[in-house]
Amino acid sequence: IEIVWRTSTPEPTRGDGIIWTYVKDVTRYTPLFAKSGTFILQLDNLIQTGLDGVYSTVLHATFHASSPTIPPAPQANTIIPLSTLANDTGNDASVPPGFSINVTLPRNAVEVYAELYASGNGNEEFWYFNVPNQFLSALPAGFALGQGPFREVRLLVDGQVAGVAFPYATIFTGGIVPTAWRPITSYGAIDLPTYFLDLTPFAPILSDGQPHNITLDVASADPDRTTLQNWFVSGLLQVVTDSSSKPTTGRITSYSADSFAEVSNDASIASNRDTVITVKATRNIHIEADVTSGSGKTKHVVFSQNLSYSNVQTYLNNFNIQNVFQTATGAVVSTHNQVQKVVDTFSYPLGINITNITPDGRSFKSVFDHSYDRVLLPAPFILGSTIREHQLADGFFNVAPTGNTGNGTSQNQLSYVDLSGNTYSREVNAALNIITLDKQSGSLAPVQQTSLQKATVSQKEATFGSVRLPGGKRFGV
Repeated sequence: IEIVWRTSTPEPTRGDGIIWTYVKDVTRYTPLFAKSGTFILQLDNLIQTGLDGVYSTVLHATFHASSPTIPPAPQANTIIPLSTLANDTGNDASVPPGFSINVTLPRNAVEVYAELYASGNGNEEFWYFNVPNQFLSALPAGFALGQGPFREVRLLVDGQVAGVAFPYATIFTGGIVPTAWRPITSYGAIDLPTYFLDLTPFAPILSDGQPHNITLDVASADPDRTTLQNWFVSGLLQVVTDSSSKPTTGRITSYSADSFAEVSNDASIASNRDTVITVKATRNIHIEADVTSGSGKTKHVVFSQNLSYSNVQTYLNNFNIQNVFQTATGAVVSTHNQVQKVVDTFSYPLGINITNITPDGRSFKSVFDHSYDRVLLPAPFILGSTIREHQLADGFFNVAPTGNTGNGTSQNQLSYVDLSGNTYSREVNAALNIITLDKQSGSLAPVQQTSLQKATVSQKEATFGSVRLPGGKRFGV
């Protein structure tokens, strides 16, 4: 089960290299640590000119004992993987085509919560820059990739849509302008967000003692609904069982979920070839069920999703200026007898400008303005929180046979508050690979804050590898 981490790595720096540490609370996976099993840390390395660092990695886990004043954390009774089940390598699945697995739940399962991992890779890394196939001919040959910019991650139970996620656009280190992400990466690049669904309406079906098919895939807005290669997907089911060993019964009383989102594609092409492409999508899901436990308790479960998406791309000045303005918003709510169990209210606005300084595109600049705003209660046994993060970054990059050069700046604001009353805020800025401002506050902030230190290697001295750009373009030495 992919539980602890889906990540990317900061790009290496010559000289003393880089040292980075990540800490993650994995309390919600306690049932897995309660029994023996195989633990895998897979950290692939890409070796090329300018990127030839070697990892030295240490992983450790800290377990905190409960006490009369600190009771054990609530948890599910069992966790079921939605993965390839490989025990010697990472077990995420590459899609398309969709990935399916048969699962058998305990017969007394009364609550089922899904957590999904999904990340675009290869020709899907910059999926938000992809263009609907019908408009590709309006752009220069080889300028953009197809299948449009809209993506939704779907989970199906026995072929029926049970829930979806509109993914957050993670910009990995080295993406578009490598210098914009040194020394501060984009939000989510080191710990990709996950997505939560309540499958409890399907509990009476899933707890019949028979294997049931769970499918994970990623759909687009183009007519065939497929994507390019590829996305990595995986997930898990957190299952709560009843105190009675008798089977769970019940039925779905209302089901409204189309196979795919409602979408629209439009384009405006001026006489000078300036092009504006607009893609919109909406998704509404409503499922109700009566679930009766073996101990005789009945609850009415309602799961609903109301999501919207918009992506506007502009190509100006003979395609030397490229912009994307995207937003995904939504409200996901699940109630059991009118008590909220899952809440996910999110807004993911994204704005990117890429401007060529030279006609061949080997010298360019870019600006990034993106946010992650999310009010999340993943499950009744997982601590709910509100996270608001905004990043404004920019950078210049030049590709040359003598070595790639560039610079970048980054301004970041983050606030966190959870249902236990913990708070944390941070404002951190950087320019030319140097942290210029770092302020922390809140109950979770360190008492003694680290003083600012000058980078060992400035961006003027740094060596950069190849650069990855939308449209499958790649420049470098």
